Amino acid sequence: MLASAAALPMGVLTAGFAVLVLAGMVKGLIGMGLPTVGIGLLSLFLTPAEAAAVLILPATVTNLWQYFTGPNVAGTARRFGVMMGAVVLGTLIGGLLLGGLTSPAAVPMLGATLLLYGALGLSAIPLRLPARLEPWLSPLMGLLTGLVTGTTGVAVMPSAPYLQALGLNRDDLVQALGLTFTVSTFALAAVLASPGEGGAVLTDPKVALASVAALAPAFLGMELGRRIRLAVSPLVFRRVFFAGLALLGAYMLARGFR
Repeated sequence: MLASAAALPMGVLTAGFAVLVLAGMVKGLIGMGLPTVGIGLLSLFLTPAEAAAVLILPATVTNLWQYFTGPNVAGTARRFGVMMGAVVLGTLIGGLLLGGLTSPAAVPMLGATLLLYGALGLSAIPLRLPARLEPWLSPLMGLLTGLVTGTTGVAVMPSAPYLQALGLNRDDLVQALGLTFTVSTFALAAVLASPGEGGAVLTDPKVALASVAALAPAFLGMELGRRIRLAVSPLVFRRVFFAGLALLGAYMLARGFR
């Protein structure tokens, strides 16, 4: 279980602060990636369950803001309501019935998720789906996203590529992603608060305090990301970001099978 701040080496605390700033910076720059980067890097010195629990509060706050500042709150909820229900179901199944983030498979599965997401981001493969497929693909993608969330803490796969493939305009895409990540985070919080998930890691006072403390560096990173977005080419940053995710995923995949 997560140690108190006083018991942690200064190097770990510094690394944790830097990770949270970086994760927030990615979120501020491209509108997603806070749990993806945060859990991926924090899992190098925390368990995946602890890393996910630390990020619950900053992820919840930033995702709610992303969803409710979009152009069509009610319409997005109606369009993707069935998908969100499937996300919740999949997260509960993955987290409570398939071993969740305390499973030995959590680290390699997280690595595989990051590697696949990084590779897709670097590829030039156009993602387009005809609208007629949405009614039955949305529940399936929601269920798969939930299963991945429940076992890795990361909700980007396959939800992000799927929503991008629907051809949504930029504002609608960002809002739909915000809704997906919000629902995923609440469902994951329920899993992490359950007695079977690592001893209810989210109810540990030290973890809860760490999640509160994570708000400041995450929002600092978001502001830095917003400023970088105005100053540099988003294409260059996206390439560096996805390449870094792929390398991190490959490392975690290899580490998980040692």
